[in-house]
Amino acid sequence: MTFEIRYLEEVVEEHIPNLPSSAKALIKKVIEDRLTVNPIAFGKPLRYSLKGHRRLRVSDYRIVYRIDDKIVIIIAIMHRKDVYEDI
Repeated sequence: MTFEIRYLEEVVEEHIPNLPSSAKALIKKVIEDRLTVNPIAFGKPLRYSLKGHRRLRVSDYRIVYRIDDKIVIIIAIMHRKDVYEDI
C-alpha cells in the first residue's frame, strides 16, 4: 500500500528552501522511504490543538503531516524549536 505525498504551498515556498542542504537530502529520503509506505507506523500522533496531525522526527527537524485516505499532506518541515509555534 503506497501513499501519495502532497505539500502545502507554504512548505514548498518557505520551509524547504530554508533547510540546510544536508537536511534536505535526509528529509527527502525519509519521506520517500517512510511516509509513502506507512505513515501511521512511523509517525507519532500529536495532541491538543494539533490533534489529527502526526509528526516524524528527522534529526533536529520535524515533519508535521496529516493523512487523508491514501494521501499524506505535509503541513510543515521545520527545526524542532520552531515547528510547533508556527503551525
